[in-house]
Amino acid sequence: MIDSMNGAFSLVGKTAIVTGGNRGIGLGIAEAFAQQGANVAICCRDEEKANQVIADFRQKYEGKFEFYRLDVMSREDCKDVSLAVARDFGGIDILVNNSGIKTGGKLLEMDESLESWETCIDVDLNGVFRMCYFVGKLMRDAGRGGRIINITSNAGETVNKPNSMGAYSSAKAGANWLTKNLAYELAEYGIRVNAIAPGYTMTRVFAEGEPLPKVLDAVISKIPVGRFGQPIEIGALAVYLASDASDLMTGAVLTIDGGYSLAT
Repeated sequence: MIDSMNGAFSLVGKTAIVTGGNRGIGLGIAEAFAQQGANVAICCRDEEKANQVIADFRQKYEGKFEFYRLDVMSREDCKDVSLAVARDFGGIDILVNNSGIKTGGKLLEMDESLESWETCIDVDLNGVFRMCYFVGKLMRDAGRGGRIINITSNAGETVNKPNSMGAYSSAKAGANWLTKNLAYELAEYGIRVNAIAPGYTMTRVFAEGEPLPKVLDAVISKIPVGRFGQPIEIGALAVYLASDASDLMTGAVLTIDGGYSLAT
């Protein structure tokens, strides 16, 4: 809780886990946290890219930054990494569940293995649940509260036409409702749980020219503000949710998509 705007958004002395924090939206969030003074544990599978990010952060910012190898589909990984970060940093104050994959495909055109569905649900929904479980227990037992921020998508509330993304949209919708349920459950421990639902964001894939510019133009024409978001803009919202300024907010799903979902 705050009583003035002095230092309201400061994260100095706070420790954050950011899953998938080595690129894209996750990197934007990790850097926004670092700029506000947080210590950041970047948890992902790509060690080389993560270490490049950490080396850059160490040159520019004052906090402590470390890499932990994490596959959110592994319950053992989620437990071990949560315990390791709490041990190495002296506790966990912020969890950002950003790791995710995007799969498409129409129901009746899927392979009989249903691998695309099951993998997407396992990463984008079950992975969030696993990390909330293990980090949530550590936050509760530490007795100092905490912040959990789930990165979902505006696809959790809309149907992406003409693309069929039933697995991705279902996983993100599930993560939205998980956010609300956990917000209610964990409030008594001083743990606030919220979600950020981004729309089209200028991540690595788009920045490298995919999809083609003509396709990008067609998408941008449907966004009222006339552009994609930037990862640091998602990071700015995450800073608010991670800071003392947001103590009254829990169970919210905050859409940040330039108005795209209003026009679909």
